Amino acid sequence: MEKPAVLYLVIPCYQEEEALPETARQTSGKLQSLLARGMIAAESRILFVNDGSSDRTWEQICALHRDNPKVFDGLCLAHNAGHQNALLAGLMAAKDRCDIAISMDADLQDDIDAIDRMIDAYYAGNEIVYGVRSSRKTDTLFKRMSARLFYRLMQGMGTEIVYDHADFRLMSRRVLTELAEYHEVNLFLRGLVPTIGFQSTTVSYQRKERMAGESKYPLRKMVRFAAEGITSFSVKPLKLIISLGFLMVHVSLIAFIWAFVNKFMGNTVPGWSSTVCSIWLIGGMQLLCMGIVGEYVGKIYAEVKHRPRYIIAEDLHEDPEHQTGS
Repeated sequence: MEKPAVLYLVIPCYQEEEALPETARQTSGKLQSLLARGMIAAESRILFVNDGSSDRTWEQICALHRDNPKVFDGLCLAHNAGHQNALLAGLMAAKDRCDIAISMDADLQDDIDAIDRMIDAYYAGNEIVYGVRSSRKTDTLFKRMSARLFYRLMQGMGTEIVYDHADFRLMSRRVLTELAEYHEVNLFLRGLVPTIGFQSTTVSYQRKERMAGESKYPLRKMVRFAAEGITSFSVKPLKLIISLGFLMVHVSLIAFIWAFVNKFMGNTVPGWSSTVCSIWLIGGMQLLCMGIVGEYVGKIYAEVKHRPRYIIAEDLHEDPEHQTGS
């Protein structure tokens, strides 16, 4: 093996004061284990990114850094920018400090023992190593079915995405440098990273139950996240509007035939058939199409403003200063 790589564990945190002490204990233990085995360099760090938490998350990160600055770094965003932006902020901060960065969540559902195999895969020549769940036994039936539907839908839309992979991944400095060239505001890193290219592989692991605190992804956010991924990487929904239009024309013809048959059989109120069919078919089709178009227009609106994706309020690695993310 060549000179050991400098590793940064990048961990976004939002309202994680309950989970953070145990997360810090386990990840620091893993870092020391990797150091003792010569797998990583002594400059390796754990970088916690506080995503505008209103609890004591940032206070705990500052205390960890103060007690052990050679293990823990901290980055504080000025406001809640969202998980993907917080993760990107950490990766961009680590880009010039490390040789490899591994992103993971603060709830310890990602298996930290898989980190060893990720690093081995990097030394074997891979620039990106994706952590992939070996099974979904811990998920509810609804979550398993919805996840399967999401991945199949993404692949059907022509998006390159790694099945059963979240944001547990290793990226080399070379990949991080290329990632910095992507300036889009609508971030979906699961779909973005595979477009960078370079040699990659996967490492399977068993996802655990959440260690402490509450999930930051309830059903509403999960649905929104899925919609964000689909509309960020495919224009097929816009093209499907044309097909939908033709389909609704055929459905409307069938509906009108059915309505008129019932009308002549005397089973309907006069005028009811034509009114209901028109409202139901045309109105529903228009609302659906307008919603899809509106989603894309909204994304264009967000992109053209060129607002920063995140604002860094404090960086414990250096002298604290107000910085603006790109």
